[in-house]
Amino acid sequence: MKPLTADRVYRFYRAGDEETLALQGVSFELNPGEVVAVVGPSGSGKSTLFSCLTGLDEPSGGTVWIDGKRLTHQPEAVRARLRADHIGIVSQGNNLFTHLTLSANMRLAQKLSSRPGANIDELLESLGIQKRSHAYPTELSGGEGARAGLAVALANDPSVLIADEPTGELDEATESRILELFHERAEQGKAVLIASHSAAVRRTADRVLTLEDGMLQL
Repeated sequence: MKPLTADRVYRFYRAGDEETLALQGVSFELNPGEVVAVVGPSGSGKSTLFSCLTGLDEPSGGTVWIDGKRLTHQPEAVRARLRADHIGIVSQGNNLFTHLTLSANMRLAQKLSSRPGANIDELLESLGIQKRSHAYPTELSGGEGARAGLAVALANDPSVLIADEPTGELDEATESRILELFHERAEQGKAVLIASHSAAVRRTADRVLTLEDGMLQL
């Protein structure tokens, strides 16, 4: 069973008589323990693809499977539960609530899941930010904030990590450390998918998928 399978995923938008094909039959699988990069120019469909893969958006056609469970063409409540149980989402813009401390953000994420969560102290220690568990997001540095976002994404011990431009605003040293953390999670059997313009992400990935005009280039 694959952690994630996308089968002929399409997404199009209509505005009046105009139709935009954002995704055109995208198909691929993720294997446990691998880091896969999705690259392509701005407007190629990366963010649209990731929204469909996480159940935040419903594709116009095709199917997404997470751990053998169909994510697409399900009621929003079902998609939300599958997302909470199986997918960790990391975004460039941050996935933390500013009025909650880091540990409170992690506990909230765990309450949304039906699965046993990770040990918060152990997870924060593995990411090197245990001493910042009671800090609010606005009190964290850029590097700390990136690791905090990863901590929240890992709070439910998901099988799939999906990251959209997670290192776009980080310096080179911090980016390198964040990528090391992604690879460490892959070594523990997670499947990691990263959309990025970064050369470092492309260079360190186990596999690179190129998206252009909503189509995977083979």
